[in-house]
Amino acid sequence: MKRFFSPAQLAHAPRHELHNGGFTDYAEKPARAQAILDAIGGADAPPDRGDAPILAVHSPDYCAFLQQASAAWAAAGRPGDALPYAFPIVGRRPLRLDRIDALLGRHSFDATTPITPATWTSAYGSAQSALAATHAVLGGEPAAFALCRPPGHHAGADYCGGYCHLNVAAIAAQAARDAGHTRVAILDIDYHHGNGTQDIFWQRGDVFYASVHADPATDYPFYWGHADETGEGAGEGTTLNLPLPHGTTLDAFRTAQSRALDAIARWGASFLVLSFGADTWEGDPISHFALRTPDYTVLARDIVALGLPTVIVMEGGYAIDALGANVASLLAGF
Repeated sequence: MKRFFSPAQLAHAPRHELHNGGFTDYAEKPARAQAILDAIGGADAPPDRGDAPILAVHSPDYCAFLQQASAAWAAAGRPGDALPYAFPIVGRRPLRLDRIDALLGRHSFDATTPITPATWTSAYGSAQSALAATHAVLGGEPAAFALCRPPGHHAGADYCGGYCHLNVAAIAAQAARDAGHTRVAILDIDYHHGNGTQDIFWQRGDVFYASVHADPATDYPFYWGHADETGEGAGEGTTLNLPLPHGTTLDAFRTAQSRALDAIARWGASFLVLSFGADTWEGDPISHFALRTPDYTVLARDIVALGLPTVIVMEGGYAIDALGANVASLLAGF
């Protein structure tokens, strides 16, 4: 299987995040990517396809913000990484806001996602890796893997959060749409719901989003991912959320994933983007499912049986010592 990763993706390295009321070491470390590379035997550097595929998903103002936020934070005399503290929870009117504090709140939904001087460079590289895998599959490969780090599924069209800045799954899906696939599906099997992906395609009927994840009644991101969220307008019926309780093991997860795969097949998808998070593993430090390393091969084989060309984009997974083996197990199923 072709695999893609840009060395630029290692540059984003915040020191701290705000978690449960205090600052802790940043969980989405560059070491995550290195552990995966070591386990899968490396990856090819992606070509640079420019920012047009990114701007097909994300707003120009937001992309400009990501590129400028760290410098604006430093110019305001602030030490360390840029981090928001005020959020417009009652709505985001199109106000002209120049102060970096206001812009951070407008373009973020949490305080766990710092912006560093290298954030744009790494997120851009992550998007290029996703695009390279997408074009490999469009060119005839049955499947390809993008080691996306930073991950992407929590990022919306104009906001970041959950360690995510550019939504790599959405960028891949849109690229497949632009290449002529009229019905593209995204299957998200990260522990946390992909709120950004859902938001981006919420009112669209050409991309089906199905997610198997921890119940947002108990887990981040809380405000998205409930079973009654099914899309709106042209997108009504093209969102499927399958929340699961703490302690979920393979049998229950596999049953939920099968429901998602059946829905994707009935909908008539011709192309699949898999948002894969290994934070469903039993020892993940911030998650509460109980999948084991061999289980990922089983889940992958069920996905392969769907018979769709598939782009795999890496999302979460924070047990670094086990992460490489878990990703290798998934890829073995393909």
